[in-house]
Amino acid sequence: MSLPATIERSACCAPRVTSSLMPEQADGLARVFKALGDPTRVHLLSLIARSEGGEACICDLTEPVGLSQATVSHHMKLLAEAGLVTREQRGRWAYFAVNGEALAAAADALRPL
Repeated sequence: MSLPATIERSACCAPRVTSSLMPEQADGLARVFKALGDPTRVHLLSLIARSEGGEACICDLTEPVGLSQATVSHHMKLLAEAGLVTREQRGRWAYFAVNGEALAAAADALRPL
């Protein structure tokens, strides 16, 4: 006589999934990874991270990526909305710094236990 599948499963092994992200956390992480899904934005983050003092003016980011200031501003807006950079207005220029805590949290959320 064969046991029902639910009994067989519970008798043979414990569930492997013990916890997961809450839907809101998954939404936030998806926004972060979507922002990182564009090579230009990854390049911009690396430029900022390696800049003197860990910050960069928007005016210094256009030439290295070969894009207009408006396009770079759009990319930086998406990075800021995802929480990957902080933005500080100084006069007419915006300065950006990488939010290391947000990057670490994204990596930690998917790190195996």
